[in-house]
Amino acid sequence: MIAQNEHGYKNLIHLISHAYEDLPNRGMPYVTLEDLESNNEGVLLLSGGAKGALGALFLNGKKADAGTLLQKLKHIFLDRLYIEIQRHGLEEEDKTEPFFLAQAAEHNLPLVATNDCFFAASNMHEAHDALLCIAEGSYVVEENRRRETSHHYFKSQEEMVELFQNIPEAIENTIQITKRCAFMPEPSKPLLPLFHTASGRTEAEELRLQAKEGLQGRLNRKNLTADAKKALSKTYEERLAYELDVIIDMGFSGYFLIVSDFIKWAKNQNIPVGPGRGSGAGSLVAWSLLITDIDPIQFGLIFERFLNPERVSMPDFDIDFCQDRRDEVIRYVQGRYGSEKVAHIITFGTLQARAVLRDVGRVLQMPYMQVDRICKLVPFNPASPCTLQEAIDQEPALQKMYKEDETVAKLVDISLQLEGLYRHASTHAAGLIIGDRALDTLVPLYRDPKSDILATQFSMKYVELAGLVKFDFLGLKTLTILKRTVELVKEYTGKVVDLSQIPLDD
Repeated sequence: MIAQNEHGYKNLIHLISHAYEDLPNRGMPYVTLEDLESNNEGVLLLSGGAKGALGALFLNGKKADAGTLLQKLKHIFLDRLYIEIQRHGLEEEDKTEPFFLAQAAEHNLPLVATNDCFFAASNMHEAHDALLCIAEGSYVVEENRRRETSHHYFKSQEEMVELFQNIPEAIENTIQITKRCAFMPEPSKPLLPLFHTASGRTEAEELRLQAKEGLQGRLNRKNLTADAKKALSKTYEERLAYELDVIIDMGFSGYFLIVSDFIKWAKNQNIPVGPGRGSGAGSLVAWSLLITDIDPIQFGLIFERFLNPERVSMPDFDIDFCQDRRDEVIRYVQGRYGSEKVAHIITFGTLQARAVLRDVGRVLQMPYMQVDRICKLVPFNPASPCTLQEAIDQEPALQKMYKEDETVAKLVDISLQLEGLYRHASTHAAGLIIGDRALDTLVPLYRDPKSDILATQFSMKYVELAGLVKFDFLGLKTLTILKRTVELVKEYTGKVVDLSQIPLDD
């Protein structure tokens, strides 16, 4: 399916998101005819070739069912349906092509030539085959596994024209499709959910009120004399007023209220929360709202490192929660704003030098000890990872093994082609999106089989371009250990320890 316009793009987002949202019931992501009937406007449909629904029905001897399905698709998509023809040298394509041509003529549907593209050039076929084995946990020598042909690469215009020279209209229609599509998602301003207040105050009014009340509570807990408190109050109140003006003028009132709300909830549930780290600790408003526990004036911390009117960017608090109870806070946020507005952020694991050597060595069934010796010749520096080519250039022993052993040469050649490619999808360790509307209207969603919370299919960079705001919910084992230690002290000695009250020179 291809989006023609913004409406079509949103329909595509909804369709793919719904396929993953209902994954527990469906078993695998797919869309139904009912889904297509209600979400097809602005979308072009290509029939899918020999491996699509039509081809699968025909190859299974259900020619009549294939014809019926085509009729239904034509009814749904009208003049936005194309019969897809592919030529990768597969037997099933030779069997289905006459049927597709006949159906196109019978139903007066346009043909379009396509080529599934799984790797950049034909010389990457062997490397891609190894990548498939890495993904599926199989070996290259296995017979019953997924394989692609050497034709599944990014073919040039000249190659495609030559391949389909007997059906020129199938090539011409690729141009027609591009002419029918004219949409590019534009970057969006931050889309924060509205923070609802019981009194009906605006976010700015609520922020000022909570910050001023919070500051008084903080100063009261300093156990100062009346004179000392009066002397300090002016300094704190002036700093607070300045920060509030900046925050409100930059439109970030809601962000501070949202963060403060779930942190206060966590503390009320006795869930350990970190004292604050990073530039956010320089905000007196954050300290007043209980977001951080570090007095920025006492320690001389600068607010402008966190928010600066001359350099507009979203604030970003790094928030640590007890590892064992982090999920409780996330569930609270889901309940507060709606589960359809909350999601993790997808991340993609890449094949770095040592990892790609180990993975390729495994699928080639090379001895573990041999692969391990090769991997150890690659310098290990997480701060500045060494590429495989850099390792080869600077390590004579690796060069010698490459020249003298054909198996090692094959391992290295394949690894060089795969290095840097995505290996798997996962979710951001801390990042959580909270939107102002159902997220499947803004970005496509994905479900990690290991999580009951959906994740965006866009990585963090593109999520931010779509206007979504990241909140950090990092599970920190140290907080869990500290909590358990305090519990054990009370259990065995009867003493109650308040970690926040321990002097820094203790």
